[in-house]
Amino acid sequence: MKFTKYTPFLFLVFIMQFGMAQQKNIEIKDSGAFGDIDEENFPGASILTRSDQGQVHIYHDGIDMFCDKAIFYGKEDFIEAYGNVNMKQGDTINLTSKYVEYSGKTQLAFASGDVVLTDPQSTITSDTLYFNRVNQESYYKSGGKVVRDSSGTITSRVGRYYMNEKKYRFVDSVKLVNPQYELNTKTLDYYSDNGYAYMYGPSTIVGDSSKIYSERGFYNTTDDTGYFVRNSRIDYDNRVVVGDSIFFDRNRNFASATNNITVTDTINSSIIKGHYAEVYRAKDSVYITKRALAITIQETDSIYMHADTLMITGKADHRITRGFYNGKVYKSDISAKADSIHADHKSGLTQLINLARLNKGDAFSAARKPILWNVDNQMTGDTIHLKSNPKTEKLDSLIVFNNAFLISKDTISEDGYNQISGKRLIGLFDDNNDINEVHILKNAESINYSRNDKDELIGIEKSKSGDIIIYFENKEVVELRKITQFEGKLYTEEDLPKNARKLRGFDWRDDERPKSVEDLFKDDPPYVLPVIKGLAPYKADEEFFGDALIGRINKADKEADARQLNKKDEAPKASRTVPKKFLNKTISTVKKPQLKPGLKLEDEKE
Repeated sequence: MKFTKYTPFLFLVFIMQFGMAQQKNIEIKDSGAFGDIDEENFPGASILTRSDQGQVHIYHDGIDMFCDKAIFYGKEDFIEAYGNVNMKQGDTINLTSKYVEYSGKTQLAFASGDVVLTDPQSTITSDTLYFNRVNQESYYKSGGKVVRDSSGTITSRVGRYYMNEKKYRFVDSVKLVNPQYELNTKTLDYYSDNGYAYMYGPSTIVGDSSKIYSERGFYNTTDDTGYFVRNSRIDYDNRVVVGDSIFFDRNRNFASATNNITVTDTINSSIIKGHYAEVYRAKDSVYITKRALAITIQETDSIYMHADTLMITGKADHRITRGFYNGKVYKSDISAKADSIHADHKSGLTQLINLARLNKGDAFSAARKPILWNVDNQMTGDTIHLKSNPKTEKLDSLIVFNNAFLISKDTISEDGYNQISGKRLIGLFDDNNDINEVHILKNAESINYSRNDKDELIGIEKSKSGDIIIYFENKEVVELRKITQFEGKLYTEEDLPKNARKLRGFDWRDDERPKSVEDLFKDDPPYVLPVIKGLAPYKADEEFFGDALIGRINKADKEADARQLNKKDEAPKASRTVPKKFLNKTISTVKKPQLKPGLKLEDEKE
């Protein structure tokens, strides 16, 4: 290319033409019936009024605006629109209001008076609304409402709509009203294309049959499912579910929870705990595992039940608790252990059951025979039923079915045990929940260490009979009565070998006895809570009136001032509706250092 003395001039003309082509000004497509000028009130402006054929039509860079009256400041590329204003951006955005002002330089629109903005998924209504066309964001700060057919109506004091992302951010007094529930929260991020809602801060979702509270949560308004991870709880009709994380499905009346779970039965004064639970409201059932513990709260002494898995079923007036695998019960005066436990809270019957799938000769099965401890007495058998009075909370009786065996350690000798065995055992309790009478039925055998008033050993009695009845007072045996077909002998300690001092089937299992709530878990393997990824914490976005927008506004105001386009007592047009706190702030001009791909600044680390 050959340069001449005209080349710089031609290049400058090209740059100016290119810049003018890039700078798109507001166009008046239809000026209405006539134009007017009022330099005293509207200096430098053209006043346009609708005609009988239609409204004033304004166009700017892909947006059309229609109104009954417009005041157009051509030199400032600024327009004020009055009366039945309608702004359209393709087939995605449609805004109507009583008044709009719009700057072609800043591409910021301000609408007021019955503002309605619609897109294909939702509708915003407010008294005032800002629309930043560069970022495709709208914003209200004095109360607004969003309607989405499938999700309901959302109201808040402050709202912002990110049109490209189809995302709303609602702040302060946020309420979502749906025919099935009402959601209230401090901050809500809502995606209009899929109905996803993210809640931050104290939040509640209240429906006909449930109330959810959480301080960080997610709710799918399309399929009515939710996930909650901070201080979360669900209140059903008569149950309260608390856990580190909770999943909720309204259509299935279902909730599941993970880590540090507590399910409280508000009617029956009972609590179950664990680290994984499923709650089926319609079926009145709760399934809980991972160090599961059921607590029946009583006035004087609560009952604790532990098993690998607990299941609570039935209506509030007839709850049933089932413990599966390695079940244990602890109460200050009684404790028990069995493969499975079945407790009917209405009848007061608790069943300790052995696993039928295991052979009787199996070592594990023998070790797992149901066992009951009361004071110093150990009772075992194939199945044990324990009966209590649901109203008085006192033990009434117990029955040991098949292979009944009662053992109590002799209080003086080092390795002496009082023993009674038979086919069935029936025990009766006094008002202090202590056994005061025991009946051993059929094929009864006994070994008893007889002592005088000075606790001196008289002898060891070993006998057989049809039945045996034992009477207790103050937790001590006061009478042992053999009934029918009695045969027995009182031996001295020297005459009875040690290997003959135990009945067949003897199994002293005091080391398995739970003596505290903590003991219920001593056989369990160590359990490490799984890490819950949860939901990302709240992340503040840049202000709607961010640096870029404020920069354009300041630039437009300075250009107007330089050309003296405003009256002395008149606020600059581009910034007059912008809150003062944003106009006075310092715009950041510091650029972040350029980093190699894959590196992050300290404040950007995940």
